[in-house]
Amino acid sequence: MRAPGPVRRLGAAVPAPRGPEAPGWTAEVRRDDAALPALAADLRDLYRRCPTATPFQAYEWIRPWWDEYGTPGRLRLATVRRGGRLVAAAPLALVRRAGLPVLVPLAAPQSDVTDLLLDPAHADAAAPRLARALLADSGWAALDLPEVRPGAAAHRLARHWPGRTWRTPSSVCLDLPDADVSGVLARLPGRAAGKTRARLRRIDRRGITVRPAPPDEVPTAVRELLDLHVRQWRGRPLNPEHTRDRFRRHLAAAAQGLARDGGAAVLRYHWDGRLVAADLVLLGHGFAGAYLYGAAPDLRDHVDVGLMLLREDLAVADGRGLSLLRGREPYKLKWRPDPVRHERLVFARTRTAPAYAALTRARAALAARRHAAPRQVAVRRARDRHLPP
Repeated sequence: MRAPGPVRRLGAAVPAPRGPEAPGWTAEVRRDDAALPALAADLRDLYRRCPTATPFQAYEWIRPWWDEYGTPGRLRLATVRRGGRLVAAAPLALVRRAGLPVLVPLAAPQSDVTDLLLDPAHADAAAPRLARALLADSGWAALDLPEVRPGAAAHRLARHWPGRTWRTPSSVCLDLPDADVSGVLARLPGRAAGKTRARLRRIDRRGITVRPAPPDEVPTAVRELLDLHVRQWRGRPLNPEHTRDRFRRHLAAAAQGLARDGGAAVLRYHWDGRLVAADLVLLGHGFAGAYLYGAAPDLRDHVDVGLMLLREDLAVADGRGLSLLRGREPYKLKWRPDPVRHERLVFARTRTAPAYAALTRARAALAARRHAAPRQVAVRRARDRHLPP
């Protein structure tokens, strides 16, 4: 991991530039709680025009999150329009971090990717206007985007930011660009590939059936998935948020909204009339991500669950490849995926922002040291022994 460092150092505080906007351009930051539903159609339209956006930036993901997790009065929705059409948007929330007011993306805690929305046809003109609109809005010290992928729209905002910004290495996502499971097998050494083919044949002999839940059944399917998820983690450390009702409501509403437009699929696996597994795949512009799954604990005694899910997820991805998203667990590493390093981008507005940026960098360095040794062991075990999940 390379040492974290700043992108720019252009001054301790950032002025809020003001002045007449060019004809046809408007920019604002809305703070009213009605802003999200009021701009729903515009945000959906802009998302469809943003090839680098992932489902984590879709209105169908962020709106139900705000309904469950948002604090009234803390919404900050920055927008830029050209000729009345929305060409840039940053849906944000104001939070307190280390005693400082910080802007963060909506749904960031439940999102593996954070970004903005920028219409590529107007990005170079819209990005600086978005920066000026944000800087002119008072009451915050830093903008924190914790999980920015290479090529994301947020990098363009960083290039146009007139003040200091910092880049810190963040999570690693593990991606499989292969179109189907045969491409994944080609990544493996001959002996491991042969064993994997044998496991696929064993799955087929079991007669397990799989089908995506229709949109009207998605909320029920998500609840079933989460019930299986909790069961499979019984007796082991489990993300406590996955057991809370607000997370269940958010995920059910978000998955259903996305599924209506082909942006998500909840796959149900049945064996002898019993639901034995379910998983949620998020689908976007050239993007497919395996977000969460649950499986009956006894299913692992009969089939390679990870392999079963992987084959079906790749089929649903329809040539997009598949991101296994954040985390370097052995069950992911055994497929020899491509690591994609995310970055944390912090943008300064006030003189207190450098203190916040320094804190995030120190925490990142501490986390990297803490996890380095176990991760190296996991990599060796997964690559040398090809352990099943």
